Amino acid sequence: MSMNNERIPKAFTGGKAFIAFLTGGDPTPEMSEAFILEMIRAGADLIEIGVPFSDPIAEGEVIQRANLRALSSGTTLERLFELVLRVRERSEVPIVLLSYFNPVFRYGCDAFFRRCRAVGADGVILPDLPFEEREEALAPARAVGGVELISLVAPTSETRIRAIAESASGFLYVVSSMGVTGVRGEIKTDVAAMIRLAKSASSVPAAVGFGIGTPAQAREMARGADGVIVGSAIVRIIEQYGAEAGPELYRFVRDMKAALREAEA
Repeated sequence: MSMNNERIPKAFTGGKAFIAFLTGGDPTPEMSEAFILEMIRAGADLIEIGVPFSDPIAEGEVIQRANLRALSSGTTLERLFELVLRVRERSEVPIVLLSYFNPVFRYGCDAFFRRCRAVGADGVILPDLPFEEREEALAPARAVGGVELISLVAPTSETRIRAIAESASGFLYVVSSMGVTGVRGEIKTDVAAMIRLAKSASSVPAAVGFGIGTPAQAREMARGADGVIVGSAIVRIIEQYGAEAGPELYRFVRDMKAALREAEA
């Protein structure tokens, strides 16, 4: 693997990217591996794996319950690293870990990013690490090379959106609405304006997440963006079908990817 990450940019070269999130270890790390491979087979362009945490403050009830299921199945950070390694042996689709800062801090920032690189993870998202304090994670990420620290930008001032976008690497995670994760009936934020502003300040792709759960929403959100991120809707399928979720996930991702292709037309 080269020092520069090449997998993440590639995810956005074939049209609008579909980014699929699941909580690692829900219901077990082995099932997570099967689900990830099934979503990749259905057309997912990038996989986000959530690191389960006992106090997931930005998550809605669906992902909170997934965190508890994963923790109760004995999922640890080390088991998630092994999961990434097994998926990497089967696929070149980029993998990004989404974690609260606490597990990273406890593991040791330097050791965490070295391990990410060793197992083939391409990026890390730390939603509770403030933009002003990102250097604590950015320095060890840069030291290992090839592991991007992905920035999130939420509805905020133009100055702040621009500042976050200017320093972004890998891709920019555009949070569509304030509040916790979860499927929403409608998204009222002017997401298109946020994306235009971010893209005027940065050349990295912009992907929209939070609240997207249907093909129609994906099509709408993708119009100005380079990709969409879907989490709660996927986690809900896993909660509903458990070990039998594979075919349902395949169908869901296939339909969402088809909607994104329509958005390109």
